[in-house]
Amino acid sequence: MTASPDRREQILQLLHGLGNRISPRFERCTGISSTRFEILHELCQAEELNQSMLQKAIQVDSAAITRHLKQLEADGVVTRRRNPEDNRITFVRLTEEGRARIDGYRKEKNNLIQQVMHNFSDEEITRLAQYLERLQNNMDERFS
Repeated sequence: MTASPDRREQILQLLHGLGNRISPRFERCTGISSTRFEILHELCQAEELNQSMLQKAIQVDSAAITRHLKQLEADGVVTRRRNPEDNRITFVRLTEEGRARIDGYRKEKNNLIQQVMHNFSDEEITRLAQYLERLQNNMDERFS
């Protein structure tokens, strides 16, 4: 049985709508945007990253990463420094305050996930993840 084009369009509309609804709820629950959370999460995995590597890891444009990092620096959760050998390269790292805050953000994120996934069985969650990965792979293969 083939899904109708209307049903396929509905799936994309639902995904778009979920993204639009989850993002502000995530920010209200954690106190930080999902993009800034991703930045902090990436920095937590490494001692220090250069800004362009961080930009590629979270898939935002260079202007956006600069804006986010300036705000995170003003909030005292990251520090940035220029590479003394190549002034075009900026290194970014978490501060101790940033490391302390990310733990709280993670707890709030996990609470939100529990609420969003309420009444889903482990099997349903696994299947949904597989389907979404396939969609993402299709996007990567066809539009990269």
